[in-house]
Amino acid sequence: MPAKFELKKAKDGQFHFSLKASNGEVILSSELYKTKRSALAGIASAQKNSPEAARYETKESKNGKPYFVLKAANHQVIGQSELYESAAACANGIKSVQKNGGAEKIEEIA
Repeated sequence: MPAKFELKKAKDGQFHFSLKASNGEVILSSELYKTKRSALAGIASAQKNSPEAARYETKESKNGKPYFVLKAANHQVIGQSELYESAAACANGIKSVQKNGGAEKIEEIA
């Protein structure tokens, strides 16, 4: 299965997307967008910015677990990863988003 973006509508009517790797794992999740058009623009931004290493920022959660965010050129956060058990696993997550972030398939989930 190739990598893909899944676009979903939240209960409150807003939209968000996830990038799924070819193994079906979610590797990047967006924030909420007020409109579907905005969410699609977020996907386009992820597709454009994901190959660039400089667009990633590694952070640490309150419980000490590493995660990363993908940012656009204007420093706005496009998406965030899950929490990882180690810095090495976090680095592998970034590599996966770099590899799969250009996915062209967008699947709308009802």
